[in-house]
Amino acid sequence: MAPLTRRALLVLAGGAAAAAGAVLAAPPELQRVKLTVRKFAYTPAVVTVRKGVPVLIEITTLDRIHGFKLPDFNLRTDVIPGAVAQVAFTPEEEGEFPYLCDIFCGDGHEDVTGTLVVKA
Repeated sequence: MAPLTRRALLVLAGGAAAAAGAVLAAPPELQRVKLTVRKFAYTPAVVTVRKGVPVLIEITTLDRIHGFKLPDFNLRTDVIPGAVAQVAFTPEEEGEFPYLCDIFCGDGHEDVTGTLVVKA
């Protein structure tokens, strides 16, 4: 009866080790994106990220207060000179999503836009 008990213990220990490995699996690596905004453009104008992987967008301005709005993800922040604005999210849907400045910054304000591309 001792060999069965040892075998059962080995099976249980192996299953526990496998389960622990699943719990300890590393989360997806953070996608860090740096954006710059100025009259009258975002740089880069197109940002590509991966579906299901956390994203941190860091935004700086080169001239004045701007806004950053990514409506499809319900994200918005002010971008103030001398500071780094941050927005964090995890895209769960593939596609192309516009982002824009939502604080009027003068003639040409409507051109302060960009596109977030989410790929599998």
